[in-house]
Amino acid sequence: MEKQKLAMDIINPHCAGIDIGSRSHFVAVGQDLEDVKEFGVYADDLTDICVHLKEHDVTSVAMESTGNYWQNLYVELIKHGFDVTLANGKFTKNIKGKKTDVKDARWIQKLPSIGLLTSSFLPDETTEKLRTYCRQRQNMLTLAAEASHKMQKYLKILNFRLDVVVNDICGLTGMAIITDICKGNLDPEKLSGHRHGNCRKSKEEISKALKGNNREDYLFGLKQELESYQFYQKKIAECDKQIGAFLKQQINTYPEKKKLKTTDKTHKRINKNAIKGIDLNQASFQYFGGVDLMNIEGMSHATVLSIISEIGPDGFHKFETAKHFTSWLRLAPNNKVSGGKLLSSKTPKGSNRLKIALRNAANAIGNLKDTHLSNFFNRVCYRKGRTVAVSATARKLAVILWNMVVKKLPYKPPTDYLFLDEKRKLKLVARVKKQIAKFALTNEDLGCVIT
Repeated sequence: MEKQKLAMDIINPHCAGIDIGSRSHFVAVGQDLEDVKEFGVYADDLTDICVHLKEHDVTSVAMESTGNYWQNLYVELIKHGFDVTLANGKFTKNIKGKKTDVKDARWIQKLPSIGLLTSSFLPDETTEKLRTYCRQRQNMLTLAAEASHKMQKYLKILNFRLDVVVNDICGLTGMAIITDICKGNLDPEKLSGHRHGNCRKSKEEISKALKGNNREDYLFGLKQELESYQFYQKKIAECDKQIGAFLKQQINTYPEKKKLKTTDKTHKRINKNAIKGIDLNQASFQYFGGVDLMNIEGMSHATVLSIISEIGPDGFHKFETAKHFTSWLRLAPNNKVSGGKLLSSKTPKGSNRLKIALRNAANAIGNLKDTHLSNFFNRVCYRKGRTVAVSATARKLAVILWNMVVKKLPYKPPTDYLFLDEKRKLKLVARVKKQIAKFALTNEDLGCVIT
């Protein structure tokens, strides 16, 4: 008996598939072996790929996002007018069997030709440039934090217990003392003279904490870490300047955005790592065309900067609904159903930077009191725990953001929490009435007259 084959209609006959590699790219314009050709990774090779595709009347190209190797080829293909589908490697996995670059290229070509491959989200060019600046700034912040931790380590083994007498060794008092130590001034009395007026500890206590062993090798290490920290701080300032200039340039491109003005958010605390030299509250309001992201409680300057740089105002419109947006962020439940039973509903794993920023904002919301979002956080936290509450609140934030940017709906939380005392009073009265009815209490039992 002859085996039956299941044939699928070809939706896109003019499609090619490219298997991305570190040293070569395999390009498949069909399913035959002779339809697969290997190219190099140099600039001329990328141009040859585009010429080869045009010779075979290819209009769309599919490839998987392998490391950073795809980026230069992607730019070259877009430049030559191809419709490029960049897919997650998770969705291009072949069926079980032998794996070769040629087979991978043919499989990647086959999937979009029969309509079984979707493209990953890619920001526009403006957002991509801003994202590069902001991610570089974040890298510098991470390196500066590592240098500060090593400074604190050297201070401890030198027995300079600066961490006990000041809250932050990288603050005004701490940095002044460390700089003086690295210059060779090891006199506790003189070092304690750098005490700032806001420092809680007295000058005498600071002097006691700065009697160290003065080992030369540890002092050498401390000096190098201080120089590293100062170097990274300088680079962070350069990133801040570049980001501010870029945002200003983009806002000035649209005169209608430049005229927009928002209200000051004096209640928003500015973190020491917040971007300097730019009013991010005003800049984000203008950049998003009148959408006030900072109006949401718990939304910090760092979170707004992540939204601007990771997705941008145009990126929200690439998602049809808020559910699509939360699913891309991996904040939506991943329901696994079998036999009519829900086996699991955990959110998928992922390290999306915007997801991390929203989770940090949700965690901060959990520390607020008597707000719409904090009440939601506390309700979920009471039932499911804080970890689940952070994810649920982050998802709620994502839905709010999508509605604000796409539908232009201003954030107007319900005002029930403004009458929280009245709500508590009503709940208390209901509980008391329930207890009175349960135990059949009379006026004599209560010692008062209840009408």
